Amino acid sequence: MTDDAGQPTRWSIAPCFLVDDVVATANWYRDKLGFQYERFWGEQPYFTMVFRRRVVIMLFQPPAKGLMRPNHLAHPEMEGAIDAYVWIDDADALHAEYAAKGVTIVRAVCDQPYGCRDFDIEDCNGYRLCLGQDLNA
Repeated sequence: MTDDAGQPTRWSIAPCFLVDDVVATANWYRDKLGFQYERFWGEQPYFTMVFRRRVVIMLFQPPAKGLMRPNHLAHPEMEGAIDAYVWIDDADALHAEYAAKGVTIVRAVCDQPYGCRDFDIEDCNGYRLCLGQDLNA
C-alpha cells in the first residue's frame, strides 16, 4: 500500500482483543496462524503482542472471564462483521496455509468489488479476521 503521495505506508495499527486465556491464545496464533511473540507481561500473564511480518495483535486477559466481544457475536444482525482486516501479499497462498493447519475459514477466498481478494477466518476466541490482498497493487 502507498499513501496519497505514492510513498510506502508507514502507519499501522494493533487491535487489542480481550481473551480469557492469554497464553493459550498466543500459542494458538503461533501454532495455527504463524505469528510469534516475545514475552508475556505479568507474574500471572495477562498481556502479550503477537506479530507476523508487520501485523501486530495485542492480547489482553482482564481479571474477569467472559469479557470477549467479537463483533459478529456482539452484533449478530450484522452479516460479515469482522474484528480486523489484515492486508497481505497473497490471499490464495495464506488461505491454503491456514486450511492445511485446520484454521476455521468462515468465508472462502474470493475477489471483492472493492478491489481486494480476501477471506475470513475465526480465531480460537471467536474473533474474525479478514485477510486480503489489494488486486490493484
